[in-house]
Amino acid sequence: MLFPDAQAAVDAAAGETPVHTEGYDVPAARAEAREAAARLPREVVAEVRDVDAGGVPCRLYRPADAAPGVVVHLHGGGFVLNDVEVHDVPCRRLANRVGRAVLSVDYRLAPEHPYPAAVHDVDAVVGWLDGSGLDGPAYAHGDSAGAQLALVAALRHPGRFAALALIYPFLDPAAAGESHRTEATGLSADEVAWYWRQYAGPDPDLTDPDLAPLASDRLGTLPPTYVATAEHDPARDEGELLAARVAAAGVPVVATRWLGQPHGFWRHHDAYAAAEPLMQSVVAFLRAH
Repeated sequence: MLFPDAQAAVDAAAGETPVHTEGYDVPAARAEAREAAARLPREVVAEVRDVDAGGVPCRLYRPADAAPGVVVHLHGGGFVLNDVEVHDVPCRRLANRVGRAVLSVDYRLAPEHPYPAAVHDVDAVVGWLDGSGLDGPAYAHGDSAGAQLALVAALRHPGRFAALALIYPFLDPAAAGESHRTEATGLSADEVAWYWRQYAGPDPDLTDPDLAPLASDRLGTLPPTYVATAEHDPARDEGELLAARVAAAGVPVVATRWLGQPHGFWRHHDAYAAAEPLMQSVVAFLRAH
């Protein structure tokens, strides 16, 4: 059962047009999300500036008295929606709480730029870090589809990140987990399938670890990893399967299931009481590494 505040948030969004609706207007949905985000109050961060990171537009947040290091943030949105503007509020909060720079990556989106465009963009950002002046440890962080990109980046660049934090990761193009049939609150099976089609096409290669990282044989190369799942999330089981496989591969893992919550709650601290505690939990994990 959803907690009351989560139920209210899900009910408030119930009238939105599903993404899999015939003729769904992706550019209009992106613009609407940016407009909604622009109306939100935001925390002050000592330095906020847009940067070119190896040819990829990014936004850098540096809090006052920042410790060395940088958290590379990959935003969620099913590989199709959202951007650095939509994630400006949570990135400000993350930077102020973690006490380090946060680099929010504006990777290219499907369907205009399907797989592997986003993977290549994240590779370019990782390569840029070495000469960026952002000395100290680097961390990879993402929510939903962004968590998939963060995981893939850590697998493609072993040893580059000191820790990895994944928030309800969206990992399996086959949607094989039982939660895809038992949990459809706020994110239906048809929507999940639509997002994967936009990114990976109608017949994805389920053996490609850059697309389906649960299939990777290099999970043991990951840094210490944090995985948060939401109880009422279709992607819950694949996130928890990842945590189990990473732990079995000998990597230190912290995995938490957030009860009473749907997919997507982390970004909306104004609507979900659990969002700030999840942020603090991630911050504590990153600071410990």
